[in-house]
Amino acid sequence: MADDLTQTPSEDGEEVAEFSPLHPVFAGAPESVTFRKLRKRLVRQTQEAIRAFGMAPAGGVAGAKRPRWLVCLSGGKDSYTLLSVLLDLQWQGALPVDLLACNLDQGQPGFPKDVLPNYLARVGVPYRIIAEDTYSIVTEKVPATNTYCSLCSRLRRGILYRVAREEGCEAVVLGHHRDDSLETFMLNFLHGGRLAAMPPKLVNDAGDVYVLRPLIGCAEEDIRKFAGLMQFPIIPCNLCGSQEGLQRMAVKSMLDEWERKNPGKRQIMSRALAHVRPSHLMDGELFDFAGLELGAPGTKDDGL
Repeated sequence: MADDLTQTPSEDGEEVAEFSPLHPVFAGAPESVTFRKLRKRLVRQTQEAIRAFGMAPAGGVAGAKRPRWLVCLSGGKDSYTLLSVLLDLQWQGALPVDLLACNLDQGQPGFPKDVLPNYLARVGVPYRIIAEDTYSIVTEKVPATNTYCSLCSRLRRGILYRVAREEGCEAVVLGHHRDDSLETFMLNFLHGGRLAAMPPKLVNDAGDVYVLRPLIGCAEEDIRKFAGLMQFPIIPCNLCGSQEGLQRMAVKSMLDEWERKNPGKRQIMSRALAHVRPSHLMDGELFDFAGLELGAPGTKDDGL
């Protein structure tokens, strides 16, 4: 973190990060030790992800143009938390990028158009609001009994890539967290016939825009608590939320049950996504099984 980071002992002896001064996004935030510890953890985990996956220039960008990120806001707890943590890091000089907040108004009935502009103006964040009626397209082409997520996300992604290019942003930044990645992994594993989750960093098909997920190491429960303490003006997603019984909701319930019975299970599973042994799977394109020959050291077979 930045040099002006100080440490204050908490009631339980754990040191808590304090920054002075705070970004205006934290105006009115609780001053409790609980909140400071939670904020410290989210900031630390986000900075670790940014560093580990090379999302931002290391050591600043002296003499070069600062990268610009398009930070996507839906109005949900995850995207509000994403913006707050990135602003925190930027404010402390630990994130050498410029941030442009962006909301895509997809034409959902009853969407409160003034909530996000009012919030972003209040905290002093540059932003852009785009209005594209993808809601009508999705509801017209997808039967009500099916999930809207796939088509909705494709339409949204294309619009955000276009806006990123228009605004000179090298990256589209999303608020997906650890639990989103695990749920995606389980959906692909159980229903898609492949081992794949949400990557922390990728390049789009056109090769001109990054997609970044800085919260990839953050737990949803921490984000939920943080959003509640910050009292963000949450906007519910009525389009997706109206479709009960989605496969993702079933997977989330399953993971919730595992976590209830074995606390820490999600973190173990998340760690597994970063420790892969291609030689112990069955993908011939990923590992040359046919080329294995006797006479040379092999790989440890701890499953025999």
